[in-house]
Amino acid sequence: MKDVSYLLKGAVDLHVHAGPSVMPRELDGAEMLLKAEQSGYQAFVIKDHYFPTMMSASIIEKHIGKGQVKVFGGIALNDAVGGLNVRAVDVACAMGAKFVWMPTISTNNHIVSHSHGLKFPSSQGMQLEEKPLVYVNEHGDLDSRVIAILEYIAKTDMILGTGHGCLAEVDALVQAARKIGVKKVLVNHPLYMIGASLTDIKRWAALGAYIELNATVFVPESKFGVVSIDKAVEVIQEVSLEQIVIDSDYGQKNNGCPVEGTQRFIELLVNQHGVKEEAIVKMVRDNPAQLLGLA
Repeated sequence: MKDVSYLLKGAVDLHVHAGPSVMPRELDGAEMLLKAEQSGYQAFVIKDHYFPTMMSASIIEKHIGKGQVKVFGGIALNDAVGGLNVRAVDVACAMGAKFVWMPTISTNNHIVSHSHGLKFPSSQGMQLEEKPLVYVNEHGDLDSRVIAILEYIAKTDMILGTGHGCLAEVDALVQAARKIGVKKVLVNHPLYMIGASLTDIKRWAALGAYIELNATVFVPESKFGVVSIDKAVEVIQEVSLEQIVIDSDYGQKNNGCPVEGTQRFIELLVNQHGVKEEAIVKMVRDNPAQLLGLA
């Protein structure tokens, strides 16, 4: 099988789960930085479900990095930070957060999905249960707190990540973000847990949202490799390449390194499914760099 490691030169991974975290992680942020430098990455984003990551990102880049790789962080609006909390977003923005992820592990959709067999790593040392969060009512209207958050993000250069809400929540979120003027939206793993169809994905892309293809759910060897890679290929064929981002979503304990997981995913795309190398570069490097303002 053809070596595709050179396609990672200049890569920008928008979805890395690196420690420290209450969830078991394969590596911490400093170790990820060293891996990224070795592979010629341009940047990566540390994501945590419980705690903002701007602090660790800025510290490791400043004190460990060699000036080759940028490291960014963000905030996930789960119960641990007050949920749909615009004040937390304000503080995160002031500290340089690039991402605001809508609720992930606190969503009712996440909790129900993982009670029915979807695998997800558990936290360590926490004693309080998540409060299930639903932010769209039966009429399809968004919670007013979400509107306030979208209005705030629209005034900044932050990226909205759609998180782990159900299909109705993500759909309402993307549409409202467009109307309110949010400039950068990344639809997180629409084919995993969200249950989006190709029609849904194409509609969101037409509204200007970027579509995430996260390696960990497509690589068969991954602990989370439950989605056929054919689905990823279909998205690549049917959605404008300008609107697709490939990232890892790796970092879970005993699931391998994010760099290796991404390389394996693009290896399968190129060698087994005929995806062109220039398309890989667009999705792994150019598009995520554009979102982060690095292009």
